[in-house]
Amino acid sequence: MSEKISEEQDESLGGSQSTETVEDASQNGNESIPETESPQDPLAQCAEELAAEKDQRLRIAAEFANYRRRIENQRTDWSLRAQAGVLRTLLPILDDLERSLTVAEEAKSEDIAFRSLQSGVHLVRENFVSELEKLGLKRIQTAGAVFDEHLHEAVGQAPAPEGEEDGHILYESQAGYCLRELVLRHAKVIVGIAPASTVPAEADVQ
Repeated sequence: MSEKISEEQDESLGGSQSTETVEDASQNGNESIPETESPQDPLAQCAEELAAEKDQRLRIAAEFANYRRRIENQRTDWSLRAQAGVLRTLLPILDDLERSLTVAEEAKSEDIAFRSLQSGVHLVRENFVSELEKLGLKRIQTAGAVFDEHLHEAVGQAPAPEGEEDGHILYESQAGYCLRELVLRHAKVIVGIAPASTVPAEADVQ
């Protein structure tokens, strides 16, 4: 009977060992088999690459267009400033011509030689101004205009004529000029100031 019991124990032990072996084998087998990822569609991958390449090319084209626009603006600005520098040196010559003509008109001489010289200076002044205007030079308006600090420089004040408001230009002491939108020299002007309104005092009641 003891032999029978020992055989049953051996069978039970053998069965449990075989079960554990199978379980270990199954676990080891699961660990050794890696999970495979689903392969990406080649057509979709190619479409993504093309979209990224197109986006990069568009970005480069936009950057180049901005760079070219910036360089063109700088060239225009450089050219404008170069012209402005030259024209500023010519303004005193134009002032001298205009002052000479003003003095000649005030002299009121009837001498033929003097009048001939005056006509010649006037013609030189007209030709000079014409060539400067072709380059873009413009004289700043002053007569009757409203004072603008961006264009005018007030060098004095004077009572405005009756009926006019404050801030209107009465007289120009030196002409101002612009090159397109760039102010080369502000016009020096006298600005009119309207007299303060006075309220008559009430008569004392006796």
